Amino acid sequence: MQQKNKRTYYLGFCATYHDPALAILDEAGHILFAEATERFLQYKRALNAEPDNLYLLPELLQRYCPDAEAFVVAGNWRDSRPLYERLAAGLGWLSPRGLLGKTPRPLVAPVPTFQLHHMMASQRQAIQRRNLNLARILRTDFPAAAVTFRDFDHHLTHAALACYGSPGSRGVCAVIDSYGEEGALAYYAYRDGRITPLFRSRGAQSPGFYYMKLTELCGFDWMSGEEWKVMGLAAYGQPDETILMNLRALLSVNGLDLARPQPQSHASLLRHLERYRRDPATPPETAATLAASGQHFFAEVLHGLLNGLHRYHPEDHLLLAGGCALNSSANGRILSETPFESLFIPPAPADDGTALGAALLAWQQDHPGQTRSDTHLSPYLGHAIPQKSIERVARYSGLPVSWHPGGQIAEIAARRLAEGDIMGWVQGRAELGPRALGNRSILADPRTTGMGERINRDVKFRERFRPYAPAILDEWGPDYFLDYQASPYMERTLKFRPAVREQVPAVVHADGSGRLQTVRADWNPLFHRLLSAFHQRSGVPVLLNTSFNVMGKPIVHSVEDAVAVFMSSGLDALVLGDFLFTKPGSGSA
Repeated sequence: MQQKNKRTYYLGFCATYHDPALAILDEAGHILFAEATERFLQYKRALNAEPDNLYLLPELLQRYCPDAEAFVVAGNWRDSRPLYERLAAGLGWLSPRGLLGKTPRPLVAPVPTFQLHHMMASQRQAIQRRNLNLARILRTDFPAAAVTFRDFDHHLTHAALACYGSPGSRGVCAVIDSYGEEGALAYYAYRDGRITPLFRSRGAQSPGFYYMKLTELCGFDWMSGEEWKVMGLAAYGQPDETILMNLRALLSVNGLDLARPQPQSHASLLRHLERYRRDPATPPETAATLAASGQHFFAEVLHGLLNGLHRYHPEDHLLLAGGCALNSSANGRILSETPFESLFIPPAPADDGTALGAALLAWQQDHPGQTRSDTHLSPYLGHAIPQKSIERVARYSGLPVSWHPGGQIAEIAARRLAEGDIMGWVQGRAELGPRALGNRSILADPRTTGMGERINRDVKFRERFRPYAPAILDEWGPDYFLDYQASPYMERTLKFRPAVREQVPAVVHADGSGRLQTVRADWNPLFHRLLSAFHQRSGVPVLLNTSFNVMGKPIVHSVEDAVAVFMSSGLDALVLGDFLFTKPGSGSA
């Protein structure tokens, strides 16, 4: 329980071997900070990095918890480990020699057993070393503070962010993931602040593992998080019935769970799918049929599980979390393919969000029956670039620069975007989660047919088939999208109305869809003002919005990161706060 009469802060840590993160709440339950470690390190996914970084964490604690008398430290994995993991560790299978040696009896999973063992070994080490840096920091900087440690079930921390972040007070939550403590699936009932377990799966059957295998067969690297490429490529192909038949035999829905195939038939099916593996010497587009088939099948599985959940526990409101909730293409069809009437997906449904989920669980334990005052989960919870850093660049960079205070920057930026500039846009605090939502974005005019290809080629340096997101003023959503659903975190893909597709070709994907971001003034006032100013100039209430990074790198974190991407790519302009930068020789800023 909370330390009586002590000013208490709640620290949540995602100690997963990939996508580590940290979150800080005050004693009233207000979210003070939440961000993935990859941003600070500028290391994609921060694989095998700890969330309590020795350099970063002291500064954060001094900024957000200077008067702390007690800390509650919450983790996103249970200390007690599953039986199979303990046995594998005891037999040496999770050691370097074990990983290099002869594989034991293969697990019935789409990915090789030695890769699963590497994941287990990495996760086991991440749990063993968690909070070590934190302990040293607290002993040095807060020696008088009382410290309590708590560990939570992994899937429960996913569910906590979806439930406590939801604007509603009830619903049913599905966590669909690669793996948790013992399986890939977990379901919960949510009502008035209480999260009640309904069912959890056990075993290696996993939609997440399946999609990792699909990513690999398409010629991409799931370890680097390239599942996005499969989703983008799928729009260029059509599902093949032979591939679908094999996929359905490999993985099938059984109520709330996934059926377990026999090991012999499972191995045979995997060998058959290997025939479709893309040759690395061929372009990615040659895997379009496989990607389309695999994405179609993934949506079948997801929607089948959710239909089973609704039969088991009928509710109107669905809360969705886990790594598979990042599949925006399948998410956009949930309300049409299932009986659910509304859907909430948090901005960070994958593991980085579990840091905040763990902190919320710990706070809720100490405040039973209380509700937090937040009615909308803001994604803008990360670092802000200090004003003095921006002013230093303005003074010393030698770049053409102009200053536009008092909100004028939105009108100036809208004019340049309407004239064809591709712009880096940095404002306020960084977004939690993998998507740029108007604070760490690259923006462009969606009316230009070749704009998406230009950004892929000259700015992001990525494959030409990758799509771009439309950020749209909420009130115009029904005019641009069929069966419009508000999508504040860019979490679902919807079909554009045919009549408007020619107006915004740069954000219409090959299948007529767009992974939209809904923009409202009370969610992001300055970004809303920018969109409104662009709408007034162009007649289009939409901007092309993509993350401020280049392929293979996290979203920019510091002013130096932003300037480096600006100067080493085809960006035309850079906005940092109220300052507009252009490139030498391009005219005045």
